[in-house]
Amino acid sequence: MPSSVMMMCQIIIALGIYNVWILRVNKPTAWRGGAAKNMVEEFRAYGLSESIMKLVGACKVLIATCLIIGIWYPPVTPVAALALAAFMLAAVIMHARVRDPIRKSVPAAIMLLLCLLVACQSSGY
Repeated sequence: MPSSVMMMCQIIIALGIYNVWILRVNKPTAWRGGAAKNMVEEFRAYGLSESIMKLVGACKVLIATCLIIGIWYPPVTPVAALALAAFMLAAVIMHARVRDPIRKSVPAAIMLLLCLLVACQSSGY
């Protein structure tokens, strides 16, 4: 895959994470788990504390930043992509755990697939 496509994938993933965890963290969306109207309520719906939510958010923003850094320093890219893929897999599982309609899992599933694509391509697979 051309490096420009990989770079675009990294940027799309990072911007998606920034959007969710910085711009829309306190806003309702159609993708929130359960009947949550913000991120705190969503994590409560999953049975997780606000402290865990803050830790997950900080990790995701840091990993997204590593994906951006990976554009100029490629060795961080596969690790960052796999780490974020793990978080996205957990998000899909959490949606299933609270019996959300499948459509609520679609953004996390798409991000999971993009992260796996970036991880594979940046590792040479």
